[in-house]
Amino acid sequence: MREIVSVLVMVLFACHAIGDDAITKVDLFRQNDGRHAKCRIPGIVVTPKGTILVYCEGRIESSADWASSEVLMRRSIDDGKTWEEPRVIASAPKDAQHSKLARREGDAPAGFTMNNPLMVAGRDGTVHFLNCLEYARCFYRKSSDDGATFSEPVEITKAFEEFRDRYDWGVIATGPGHGIELNSGRLLVPIWMSTGAHGHAPSCVATIYSDDAGKTWHACEIVAGGPKAGLENPSENILVELSDRRVMMNIRHNGEPHVRAVATSPDGISHWSAVKLDEQLPDPICMASMIRLNAKTILFSNPANNANKDRKNLTIRASHDDGATWPISRVLESGWSGYSDLAVGKNGEIYCFYENGEKYFDDKLTFARFSIDWVEGK
Repeated sequence: MREIVSVLVMVLFACHAIGDDAITKVDLFRQNDGRHAKCRIPGIVVTPKGTILVYCEGRIESSADWASSEVLMRRSIDDGKTWEEPRVIASAPKDAQHSKLARREGDAPAGFTMNNPLMVAGRDGTVHFLNCLEYARCFYRKSSDDGATFSEPVEITKAFEEFRDRYDWGVIATGPGHGIELNSGRLLVPIWMSTGAHGHAPSCVATIYSDDAGKTWHACEIVAGGPKAGLENPSENILVELSDRRVMMNIRHNGEPHVRAVATSPDGISHWSAVKLDEQLPDPICMASMIRLNAKTILFSNPANNANKDRKNLTIRASHDDGATWPISRVLESGWSGYSDLAVGKNGEIYCFYENGEKYFDDKLTFARFSIDWVEGK
């Protein structure tokens, strides 16, 4: 099994505590690290053994979405106290230079875009890993050893081709962030697509799914955008299974007012409800995250600012009624802060892996660890 990896070295980072050790933060990726101009698009999952995997796009020559890039990952086996060195877990396949879907005219000449990494931590210990190439092809890998190694990539673009008769896409993207495994065992991955030749709009959102542990993937019903009017250019979205086994999708979009949009489905693939705007969740048009903490509580994170489009004020929210209301909130990062992803540790601690910086929202990627008591201000 071939991987491009750096030597794995356990490194201890100095974390700073806030509020009586209630929260710790550590920066895991920074811009201009010697190879990457920018590290963006964070994702995080926790395996059943408690291993934490954080991953992102390492953009090489610039910060642009279509810059040449590779997928980077770090592991922690001790609740985020120490971290292995970053390593590359996905780079362009050998046939990329021969693909008509490879680089487009006007792009940087070096490398290929490895975009929108997403993982699902299965209950059986398998880590499912998806990402796209050039916003035009999708690949699947898996790990059976808590992310120590991954299988060779298998192309699953066929799942997106199943959308063609309903939506003739020019751009595809998974997540980003994480996908989910339903109580039924179904693997469910949020996706967005665009008919634009080289952009994010016009767009629609949907899911792809696997009912055979990642062996095959299939297209689902389009949730919003495209043939379903009513939401302006929906894109990055996140999923959570509700207490009654319905699936909720929380959606970024370009419409007004600048708040999140929500839809639900009985199975995550069909019979989606009409999309509704949730005015409790202000948003500057940015990626967000959502995860179930326990039987009664769902968590949500995003830069809660819709006064303008500045990505600031990263906020953690909690709902005890399946996302109907969000009465509990706590600001994690009051300054510049962008994309974020949430995970829950074996001991019930909450992890947030997110973009932030002193001068802009994506100068670095930070891992934060805290408890629900901190969110609730206890």
